[in-house]
Amino acid sequence: MLSRVAALAGRALSAAASSSAATEQLTLRAAGAAGFAWRNLLQQQGQRGFATNSTDIFNVHKDTPDNNWNTEFDFTQENYKVVQDIINRYPPNYKQSAIIPVLDIAQQQNKGWLSLAAMNRVAKILEMPEIRVYEVATFYTMFNRSKIGKYHIMICGTTPCRLQGAEKIEETLTKHLGIHIGETTPDGLFTLGEMECMGACVNAPMVAIADYTKGVEGFTYDYYEDLTPEDTINVVEAFKRGEKPTPGSQHRTKAEPAGAVQFGKWVPSSGTTTLTGTPRGPYCRDLDKP
Repeated sequence: MLSRVAALAGRALSAAASSSAATEQLTLRAAGAAGFAWRNLLQQQGQRGFATNSTDIFNVHKDTPDNNWNTEFDFTQENYKVVQDIINRYPPNYKQSAIIPVLDIAQQQNKGWLSLAAMNRVAKILEMPEIRVYEVATFYTMFNRSKIGKYHIMICGTTPCRLQGAEKIEETLTKHLGIHIGETTPDGLFTLGEMECMGACVNAPMVAIADYTKGVEGFTYDYYEDLTPEDTINVVEAFKRGEKPTPGSQHRTKAEPAGAVQFGKWVPSSGTTTLTGTPRGPYCRDLDKP
């Protein structure tokens, strides 16, 4: 499979090297040939994994009636204005630098995922080889290559959140929604996913929820922090009712030592942390013993 890609790329390199515009065309033609080869493989196999992260279950391509090389995608007139505003932030010869925010707009318009047609449209607008767009879209885990629900719940699975009870949050969501990581509820409302650290360690455990129900104009991506299992269910049920739960910490208004979630329960603060006093528990072992 890879040998076929290399062969096509090699022919493109040879052709470019023999022309007067070899310097300008060398990279572009090689990338274009590789992209063409990948396209042929996709059509023949019907399925091809693009993921660079083996844990990213939303980054696998499967030919379906609404996601193949014959489907179409285009931005709305309103979103074309947004895309153009993004492109205008960069010098004309660096317009490809707009790829991430433009892909994000495409995903928001496409109800939370990037089809082949959406990525190809971005490649055409930014005048870059399709394969370059695929590389970006499959590298960053915030881009989804498979359909998801209207609300994408992403559980932080990094160490601070795990220590503060993220596993209980995952168990609660799995039981309450009846799905596991990577699955969508039968009504199409919720998709459950996992993300690496999202920078809210002080209020662990937490989840991020992307709301794709209102397209680009109404898109939101909010953190829900200091969660207990009960808080988690309340947030989910609010979304079910069509309400918008208050983002941020579910127990405090600022990052002061006012308590913390410990082992899935909210524990009030026992005082301000100090380096000269006795450390507060719970402890992993008896500190009086060696």
